[in-house]
Amino acid sequence: MVRPTRQVEYEQMLLSRHGLLSQGGGRRKEGGMERSAYILLSRIRVQGPMSIGELSDAFALDASTLNRQTAAAVRAGLLERIPDPDGGLARKFRITADGERNLDEEREAMVGILDDIMADWPDADIAAFAGYLKRFNSGIERRIGGRPWPRP
Repeated sequence: MVRPTRQVEYEQMLLSRHGLLSQGGGRRKEGGMERSAYILLSRIRVQGPMSIGELSDAFALDASTLNRQTAAAVRAGLLERIPDPDGGLARKFRITADGERNLDEEREAMVGILDDIMADWPDADIAAFAGYLKRFNSGIERRIGGRPWPRP
């Protein structure tokens, strides 16, 4: 008998391979948001303005990577640099009105794709699947050092 974790591993590999909800997965319109910007803006939306150091800690990425990502998002008009609202020395990044609008458009496009994929699923199955995904992601977060992703 195949261990259930082997089945999960295989299905997770296929999910990442499909890339449906990431770059080039059939949903991106010309000028659509890059995956890294989508994730970055999603985190800042839930948590509020964040510094490079806070982003580095949250994403477990080095500051140079986040400097590149935030600089691109600032150039695209998705983020802006602001003084720390709490009076700290480090400047923070906040989503702009255009960033909010673009993030909402991307999210709605993804939800539309998921609606299509799960069109024949009962709502109870979709809710259960969402619960399992949350539990799975929470387990990953716990395993990689307790960096829980804030959830709305």
